Amino acid sequence: MISKFEEEIGIKIFDRKRKPVEITKEGAIILELLKHIQTSIEELTEITKEIKGEIKANLRIAAIPTIAPFLLPLFLQNFAAKFPELHIEIRELTTQEIIQRLKRRELDIGILSTPLQEEDIIEHHLYNEPFVLFDTSNRYKKTNQIHDISAEDLWLMEEGHCMRTQIMNLCELSQKSNNPILNFDFRAGSIDSLLRFVKAHSATTLLPYLATLEFSEKEKKQVKLIDSPIPQRAVGLVVHRYFVKKSVLNLLKNEILEKVTSLLPKTTSNSIELAPI
Repeated sequence: MISKFEEEIGIKIFDRKRKPVEITKEGAIILELLKHIQTSIEELTEITKEIKGEIKANLRIAAIPTIAPFLLPLFLQNFAAKFPELHIEIRELTTQEIIQRLKRRELDIGILSTPLQEEDIIEHHLYNEPFVLFDTSNRYKKTNQIHDISAEDLWLMEEGHCMRTQIMNLCELSQKSNNPILNFDFRAGSIDSLLRFVKAHSATTLLPYLATLEFSEKEKKQVKLIDSPIPQRAVGLVVHRYFVKKSVLNLLKNEILEKVTSLLPKTTSNSIELAPI
């Protein structure tokens, strides 16, 4: 079939004289065009489903590690049960991996911290999630402002995590080593690892609010809300600009907001109050 196609277009896609067989320069151009055609056919199929109101598709979703374990369990099972003809694939990926896969059209939807300001990527805002102080040292019993927190007391994620960068910017921290009272410099690769070390060393860190929902009563007493101003991150859904499963996207967005909105603290002016959990 490939040989027949080559005869029809008058171009050799594969050089069969070489071992192993190689793609010709002209063939590489043709294959790239065929990929675009295949994508267009898939988009046409999805558009026809949209027109007919069918919620039936393969949906590839990825979320960053500081969001996935706390957000996905809140809505995913219920969402999948509502739409049994959706085949949902879930991945936990970094921000850069999500962006790259969206641009290569290997991923449908990303859930991450915005804004990205990336070409070809469309962002849909979900909610603002405040950061809270988790203080197992009891140094900050009366703290309610971000500038009261000492940089030397904070334990953070390792380099490359967007949450680390956000906290550094929020607190106007330098890139100097944290934990100077110790003879090692700890940078956690996950929130779970961060929490384990913070608890073990009676230390302090900043956490996204949803990460504290399953804390024990004792741990919740060590969580302190911060205001004036509120340190927070924006969480959103991101898709490629040619993404066509728009009805599925809206359903997903509504499902997440339905589950999360009531759990987040209420904000008034520059202060926040705890919502019932």
